[in-house]
Amino acid sequence: MLKYFYKFGYALLTLLGVITVIFFLFTVLGDPAQMMMGQNESQEQLDLINKKYGFDLPLGKRYRYYLNDLSPISFHGVHQDDFSYFDPKKYNGIPLFTLGGTKAVFKYPYLRESFQKNGKKVSQVIKETLPNTAVLAVSAILIAIFLGISMGIISALTKDQWPDRLIQLVSTIGMSVPSFFSAIIFAWLFGYVLHEYTNLNMTGSLYEVDDFGEGTYVQWKNLILPAIVLGVRPLAVVTQLMRNSLLEVMSQDYIRTAKAKGLSLFQVIRRHALKNALNPVVTAISGWFASMLAGAVFVEYIFGWNGLGKEIVDALNTSDLPIIMGAVIVISSVFILINIFVDVIYRWLDPRIRV
Repeated sequence: MLKYFYKFGYALLTLLGVITVIFFLFTVLGDPAQMMMGQNESQEQLDLINKKYGFDLPLGKRYRYYLNDLSPISFHGVHQDDFSYFDPKKYNGIPLFTLGGTKAVFKYPYLRESFQKNGKKVSQVIKETLPNTAVLAVSAILIAIFLGISMGIISALTKDQWPDRLIQLVSTIGMSVPSFFSAIIFAWLFGYVLHEYTNLNMTGSLYEVDDFGEGTYVQWKNLILPAIVLGVRPLAVVTQLMRNSLLEVMSQDYIRTAKAKGLSLFQVIRRHALKNALNPVVTAISGWFASMLAGAVFVEYIFGWNGLGKEIVDALNTSDLPIIMGAVIVISSVFILINIFVDVIYRWLDPRIRV
């Protein structure tokens, strides 16, 4: 238990480092007010924006206010003139106590407001787009897990035979081809050239508007191509890792002992070899799943998938810094949580880790 307490503390420090880096990185990119308003605004309007969003405050104070907004327990001024004033319309939280001129609040992390979406909260933008990216990432990683482990086992059992060579060739090509290139090829081939046979579209998102414009419906077929494209590279990696790990495990003494007891090859793999060969595969899967939330940018943009990756590209094009910063923080948090979850899986796969 103490080990996980340390890991949780380390995770918080890592997240704090990420927040610090992205805050100062995007702060030095230019004048936020100018990015927000454009080049044709008057100085009076820029001054109002600087005052409203605190861009005229010293850098250290702006950083403290940003951490205060992100913290679940934050402290705010009680006067409306204070920049940190607790406005229930802005912060979704519960006041805890008031001491002097400071109010303590327990709240959801506040990621500020978008520059380009009429003051829409960044949390709302992420709430609308992250589920689509999560569906795409989960679908892609499931393809990589089931096909990758199966192909890796077949490749290991047929070492140096034609199935092994074919799988090795396919996995090598899968690791070599960039996602944006394979996305273009798949969209053109299956969504345009073979559309008559596949009935798949070149672009499309999970939710589409019906013909009468009165509502939305789920279009599952739009998930097929982007999920396959996004899962190709992790599929190739899982296949290679599963093959190499299983070959190493199958050469161990306890596997020979199991075979000597009369167990069939299927029983040896299922009861003894597979579980012990999954450790490097779990590591790869966890890293790929977390990176998919960020790496889906090109795939989402090419296929027109309305997810967080596409939203990040749009925010970069319009210099919408709060959305970019909020998306990076959310993706980093997911990455950290997945790494903690993987440690728990390790303890189940390999009892030696508990010792």
